[in-house]
Amino acid sequence: MCVWRGLSRLPGIVRPSGWRSPIFTALRATWADLVDSRELLYELVRRDVRVRYKQAAMGFLWALFMPVVVVLSGLIVRLVMTQFGGAELDTSVIGGLAVKAVPWGFFVGGLSISTMSLVANRGLVTKVYFPREVLPVSALLAQGFDTTVATIGVIFMLPLIGGTLSVNLLWVPVLIVLLFCLVLALGLVFSCANVFFRDVRYIIQVLLTFGIFFTPVFFEPFMLGALGADLIMLNPVAPLLEGFRLTVIEGLPLTQTLTTEFQGDSIVMWRPAYLAYSAVWAIGGLAVASRWFRSGVTSFAEYA
Repeated sequence: MCVWRGLSRLPGIVRPSGWRSPIFTALRATWADLVDSRELLYELVRRDVRVRYKQAAMGFLWALFMPVVVVLSGLIVRLVMTQFGGAELDTSVIGGLAVKAVPWGFFVGGLSISTMSLVANRGLVTKVYFPREVLPVSALLAQGFDTTVATIGVIFMLPLIGGTLSVNLLWVPVLIVLLFCLVLALGLVFSCANVFFRDVRYIIQVLLTFGIFFTPVFFEPFMLGALGADLIMLNPVAPLLEGFRLTVIEGLPLTQTLTTEFQGDSIVMWRPAYLAYSAVWAIGGLAVASRWFRSGVTSFAEYA
């Protein structure tokens, strides 16, 4: 006991029973603020959804626009690849593209609008007191409405594009939560940074535009070989997208190491460590982002 009391006074050492780390304290405080401001959060989400679809000729079809574009683009890429490889394009490829297009659309759209959330609501930020985290969270939830509509469309198509009904579909809610936490963590960081440096939004747009080539949306990681697969999985979004494909289309578990044959070689296409890696980025990143966001709140009114 005396030894532990001495160690607990060292920097970075906390008592496990208290969870007194400033990072996790900030995360708990953020959650409490969001719960207390749930009515405001609801109204902001409702406003954002209404504005998005007001006088829109396509209506809810806009929610399907991004996934459809991604799938069509991916089909062109895969058709070119199969022409060179002499293989055939089966329905599972289309299913994999569709299943990954929806979360990728959520990632791109959610990060874009959450980055702009504070600056776009400068009138509220400078004149009214409320937990500032409400703005990026409401922007992300509004994007979630679009994603829900697109998901329903994909669900109806799954029997035709190679979906597999299995117990491994229970992994889907876990992947959804991790993806939401990851996008929220990035949204908190970049929305805060965009208040102080207005060119952050342009940097984000460039990264999101070309990020699809560094994320396994149009292709599967094992196509890059053993080393390439491990490198592409360093992108924390990659294991989540691949997890959706493996569970929904292939019906495979995420708790086992999975291999496949590609061009005569046996290549590992999934390791449980991939999911753990993304979870660390999502949950740990959200804790760090909450702390960083709250440290800059006092200056938002001045720079917004």
